[in-house]
Amino acid sequence: MNFSINTVLFVSPFTNESVKLFKQFKKWGYDAVELLIEDPAHIDPALVKRALEKSELTCGSVAAAINPQRDLRGSPASQRNGAKYLCELIDQMVTLDARVLSGPVYSYVGRAKAYSAAEKKRHWNAVVKNLKVVTRYAAARGKVVCVEPLNRFETDFLNTMDQGLKLIADVGSPNLKLHLDTFHANIEEKHQGEAIRRAGKHLVHIHACGSDRGTPGNDHIDWKSIAAALKVIGYDGDIALESVTLDVPRIARSAGIWRRMEKTRDEIARDGVKFLRKTLA
Repeated sequence: MNFSINTVLFVSPFTNESVKLFKQFKKWGYDAVELLIEDPAHIDPALVKRALEKSELTCGSVAAAINPQRDLRGSPASQRNGAKYLCELIDQMVTLDARVLSGPVYSYVGRAKAYSAAEKKRHWNAVVKNLKVVTRYAAARGKVVCVEPLNRFETDFLNTMDQGLKLIADVGSPNLKLHLDTFHANIEEKHQGEAIRRAGKHLVHIHACGSDRGTPGNDHIDWKSIAAALKVIGYDGDIALESVTLDVPRIARSAGIWRRMEKTRDEIARDGVKFLRKTLA
């Protein structure tokens, strides 16, 4: 099990210049980094890989940034753009030596509406069709795509582990897995530990975040039940700390962050990894 940090806590977009963050991540005790790559043109993956190696870190995962022009349940053009973007990220993952493509790869954050049953079926079929293409591309390159359920305020498409399992079954690819985020699951799951047990071998990536988007452990989430469930399923994927603060305004707006959860983002990164290692390792 590796402990990772999503770069969105400190920078957006991530570019070649952002590799200067890696030295501090290592000092805080991280093993790996999760890169949110908003545009493949923003980075030279070979340069980023060298910087990671210099800091004795790995790229544990790459997080996708879907927008309305890349929506897998959007217009035909946006579906093509989305599939192309995801495949481009997978190509960069080969150079970065990252195994997991994470996030809400199916649609953009904030698309949440009471669609009709017929519209929901069309959306579902479109996402299934596109993920079949993307996962075939990932499989040929030894990579895994993880779908992340979000809370009801950020998407109407995928909110729970059970819905994620249905999507995996419909796509039918061993290279499509589940990604649990403790912030979203705190809203949508009755019990996170039970959801993890149901996901079982399909759960291969985790975002760890406090119930208020702040520091893991400085919140009301039942972390002991999460730790016990991870032990039961033999989880050996990354635990990636992902938080959002006012220091990155564009991301803060999209995540509905209007106040400070902790005094500093350094506190979240530093204290968060200490708690996660103590509780989940």
